[in-house]
Amino acid sequence: MQQTNVLEYLESTVKRLPDKVAFAGENSELTFGEVYEKSRAIGTFLHSKGLYNEPVVVFMEKSPEMIAAFFGCVYGGCFYVPIDAEMPRFRIELIFENLKPRAVICDKAARESAKSFEFDGDLLDYDAVSSGNIDGGALEEIRDRQLDTDPIYIVFTSGSTGVPKGVAACHRSVIDYIENLSDVLGFNEDTRFANQTPLYFDACLKELYPTLKFGATTYLVPKSLFMFPVKLVEYMNEHRINTICWVVSALTMISAFRTFDKVVPHYLHTVAFGSEVFPIKQFRLWKEALPDASFTNLYGPTEATGMCCYFKVDRDFELDEVMPIGRPFHNTEILLLGEDNKLVKDGEVGEICVRGTSLTLGYYHAFEKTGEAFVQNPLNDRYPELIYRTGDLGKRNERGELVFVSRKDYQIKHMGHRIELGEIEVNVNLMPDISMSCCIYDGEKGKIVLYYVGGTEPGELVGALKERLPRYMIPNKVEKIEKMPLTANGKIDRVTLRKKYESENKC
Repeated sequence: MQQTNVLEYLESTVKRLPDKVAFAGENSELTFGEVYEKSRAIGTFLHSKGLYNEPVVVFMEKSPEMIAAFFGCVYGGCFYVPIDAEMPRFRIELIFENLKPRAVICDKAARESAKSFEFDGDLLDYDAVSSGNIDGGALEEIRDRQLDTDPIYIVFTSGSTGVPKGVAACHRSVIDYIENLSDVLGFNEDTRFANQTPLYFDACLKELYPTLKFGATTYLVPKSLFMFPVKLVEYMNEHRINTICWVVSALTMISAFRTFDKVVPHYLHTVAFGSEVFPIKQFRLWKEALPDASFTNLYGPTEATGMCCYFKVDRDFELDEVMPIGRPFHNTEILLLGEDNKLVKDGEVGEICVRGTSLTLGYYHAFEKTGEAFVQNPLNDRYPELIYRTGDLGKRNERGELVFVSRKDYQIKHMGHRIELGEIEVNVNLMPDISMSCCIYDGEKGKIVLYYVGGTEPGELVGALKERLPRYMIPNKVEKIEKMPLTANGKIDRVTLRKKYESENKC
């Protein structure tokens, strides 16, 4: 029978490996049997509260227990929304306003913080709801009702209006993603993942669901270790980590500090990376340190359930070359569309558009935004068929491989995250003494540059932004100017600002 529910991964594995550790954190670990029991108890509790097919916020510290809560929401027929106390308060408030959740699951560490937010629902204690009774009959009824097109999670990305966008993904798209990713990277029961990303990003899917599928083990790497490259690699050796799927900046943080002169991740044989362009100079250091490991460049947007393209590194590259993103996963097609909405010729640049099962359901409570990005395939005038317009520009090289070129608009990739520069501007403009602001991005140096007009001093402005935005969205350079340059039709003249920045920062 065809798989239609992500929980079938867990239910298959727990029969074989009930006592094997599935997820291990800094202070706790859970076996597959424990994940199974706790998540079913949570699902039973949510059912007893009359919750079904609605968002349940999981407001917890990054831990194996937080992951069990995710699956508990799915067992209850709901969809989980991860929130971490490290997220800026202003951003969490906007997410709560969008969701209006009737239930929030929290742990002891996050309880006081969670209580400070306004919502008309119950604050549920993880320890209590995960140790309650399990109603197998109720869970079976929920399973019978569930469809593979029902949502299982919402993750929030940056929004150009200043309001984060909640991307809703379903069983079908996640299963399609995990099956393809697993086939490309060759996961199995012996895979030992080191998770690098926060659990409130879709990037963690690369570890969470393959762990369930194969009976692998995922270690949640303490965030503090990423400040100390040598200790990070020692941690990987201690836990015999053999597979990582990290953002490029995490990898370059290790190689750029000559970590490999002191210690090498001996067990690592599978390295996947994405979200940014991997500088060839840094990639070579990794390849020299791990000559027998496989390296795979991944590409894909949250709106297409994570990654949808891959390139298995099979050759050397010159320092000025860009590593391809390769080819789409099975059951996915990449269309490169020009301004005329027609396919561009080989070698020409077009917008990367995704077609296939990997597409998510769209943005939660945002039908207009969904309609702007998820559009009818302009190459198909015969029946309804959606594609996702990524806003990324790409081309095919002489080998037929896809190559990422740049962003089409002001949405950028910075520190492994996709960011709308407009969201930063909106939050700056909310400050009482700011009249205008504009962000530009120095892609070569990886810097967000903010120009603004107002009475607030740069240091004070940065301090205020830290209360509103995630760390990776804080501008790297902030400059107050007397007057904002405008175009003839009254819009901010970004070209002039970019020229100003480039003239002031010539090497």
